[in-house]
Amino acid sequence: MENKKVLLGMSGGVDSSVSALLLKNQGYSVIGATLELYNGGSCCNMDTYLDAKNICKSLGIDHFTYEYKAEFKKYVIDNFIESYRRCITPNPCIECNKYMKFGLMYEKAKELGCNYIATGHYAKVEYSDKYKRFVLKKSKSEKKDQTYVLWSIPKEVLEHVIFPLADFEDKEQIRQIARDNNLKVANKPDSEDICFIPDGNYKKFLERNSTIKPKVGDIVNLSGQALGKHTGLYNYTIGQRRGLKISNKVPLFVTGFDINKNELIVGEEDKLYKKDLIVKDINLLLFDDVYSEINVSVKTRYSAKCASAKIKQLDENTIKVVFDNPQRAITPGQSAVFYLDDIVVGGGKIV
Repeated sequence: MENKKVLLGMSGGVDSSVSALLLKNQGYSVIGATLELYNGGSCCNMDTYLDAKNICKSLGIDHFTYEYKAEFKKYVIDNFIESYRRCITPNPCIECNKYMKFGLMYEKAKELGCNYIATGHYAKVEYSDKYKRFVLKKSKSEKKDQTYVLWSIPKEVLEHVIFPLADFEDKEQIRQIARDNNLKVANKPDSEDICFIPDGNYKKFLERNSTIKPKVGDIVNLSGQALGKHTGLYNYTIGQRRGLKISNKVPLFVTGFDINKNELIVGEEDKLYKKDLIVKDINLLLFDDVYSEINVSVKTRYSAKCASAKIKQLDENTIKVVFDNPQRAITPGQSAVFYLDDIVVGGGKIV
C-alpha cells in the first residue's frame, strides 16, 4: 500500500494553504510544517505561524513549527553576504530551496514517516517514460512558473516532491479556491521581497549585518579613465545604469568590478552582451552528465526569457554555455537554468 503521507511547507500564504486543501482532497495524509528561519522576516513572524496553524486547524490536519535559524544563517544569509563582498549578485531563494525546503525539510519528512514533501511552488514533477526518471517541468502558468529557483533540488529527492499547484494557470484561480473553502488567507497579498529583508533594502541589511560598509572609489571606463565616484561596490550590479551620477554623451552601464582597486567599471550598452558563460556548482536533473554537447534553452535571470544555446560539461562541477545570440547583462552569482522544451535539464551558478 502506497505511503501517502506528505509534509507540506506552509508559509501562511494562500498558495501553501490551498496546497494543503488540495492534497487532503486527493487522499494524502497531510502534516503542515512552518520553518522558523529568521526573526522578523516576511515569512518568519507571528502572523505567519498563526495563519499556517489556523489553516491547518480548519482543515483538520496537524501543524508543527521547526526552528532552523542557525542553518538558515549558515546556508542562506552568510552566502548572501559573502556574495556581495565578492561583487556577485546572489539569489537567496535558490540556496533556501536547496538546503532548507528540499534539504532539511525532506530529512524531517523522513523522520516523520512521510514519503513526500510538498510546497506551494508553481512547478511540476512527473515520471517521464522517455527519460526513465522523474523530471522537473515548468508549471502550466508560464507567468507564475518557478522552476528557475528549483533547479538545485537534489536529484534523489525529486521523486518525493509534490507541487499541488502545477496545473493552475493563474493566481486568481488559487484565491477563488481559498474563498470557496472559507480559507481566511484568500486575499493575503503575495510576498515579493527577500524574506529576511522585508523592506527590500538589501544595502541597509548588509551594512547592519556584516563588515561591508560604504567605501568610496573611482568609476572608470574600459580604458581605466576615472569618470566619477561610486559609494561602495555592493551598491551596484551588472547592467545597472541608474545612480551612477556621471555625465557622458552616450549612456553608460555597469560592466564589471575591480575589487582590488575598489573600482566600478562602466561601458556602453554593447559591452553588456556576451556570447558565452561558465557555470559552477552544477546540478543535473535530466541527465547524469552532458559531456556531449546538447542544444537547450537557457534562462539567466528569474525574469529573463529563455535563449537558445548549446551546453557542454567541462568537468564534474562545470558547464560551458554558448548562446546562439549574445545575451545582455549576464551576472555572476545568478543562476543559468537549462531547459529542453518544458523540462528542466539542470542549472548552475554563473561565474
